[in-house]
Amino acid sequence: MAIRVRGHVHKGRGREFDVRRTAFGFALLAVLLCGLGLAVRTALRAAERHPVVAVLPAALLIVWTVALLRRRRSRRTAADAAAAALEAAYEVVDAALEEEAAAEPVAVTEPLPRALPVDYAAMDPYEFEEAVAGLCRRDGCLDAEVVGGAGDLGADVIATTPDGRRLVVQCKRYTADNKVGSQDLQRFGGTCYAVHGAEAAVVVTTGDFTEPALEYAEQCGILCVDFDGLAAWSEGSAPPPWHVPTAAETVG
Repeated sequence: MAIRVRGHVHKGRGREFDVRRTAFGFALLAVLLCGLGLAVRTALRAAERHPVVAVLPAALLIVWTVALLRRRRSRRTAADAAAAALEAAYEVVDAALEEEAAAEPVAVTEPLPRALPVDYAAMDPYEFEEAVAGLCRRDGCLDAEVVGGAGDLGADVIATTPDGRRLVVQCKRYTADNKVGSQDLQRFGGTCYAVHGAEAAVVVTTGDFTEPALEYAEQCGILCVDFDGLAAWSEGSAPPPWHVPTAAETVG
């Protein structure tokens, strides 16, 4: 008589370790944490203005997501939970951004105030020389310095123009009634070229020039800047006096 031998049946055998399922779980957790971090950061930024409205959705989202992770039963359930959590996180972020943009005050653009004109006539002679040297430096004569004083032989400011010429400037802080005359120009003309080696000679005054002085200056190639010319130069509506017009500017 044959005896049938039954095979051993192993009950209660544990589920085998699944590498892919575990990797998917960690990836899912990382995505959820990123979404939660973005939502929490945005909520905290909005909480500065509306604490209750901004913090409550973020707290509910965190509790709901943790509950979903604990109830994870299968790969499909976990994927659905992740998608739902991310969607909720994006909704919280969008709502916070819209609220922040709506609360942002609208900036009113106003024209910048115009700079007040400099009162050169109120300066003392040394301040006026420093102011003229500052204009020279502003317009490219970076080495401009005040050399005026006793024995200056007519040179108050010496500099180098942007195109490399030696600039010699004499400053005359005169009133409107005291004009620069031809004798002043003649004294400057006798030293600016021969003594100071000027390649561009300029006389700047807070007053005006007499007609003989302008005639002499034109003959000697000395550039004269009166009160109106000084104001235009200072405000930038006129080029510096040593500026040499280009061919295109001359034609125009």
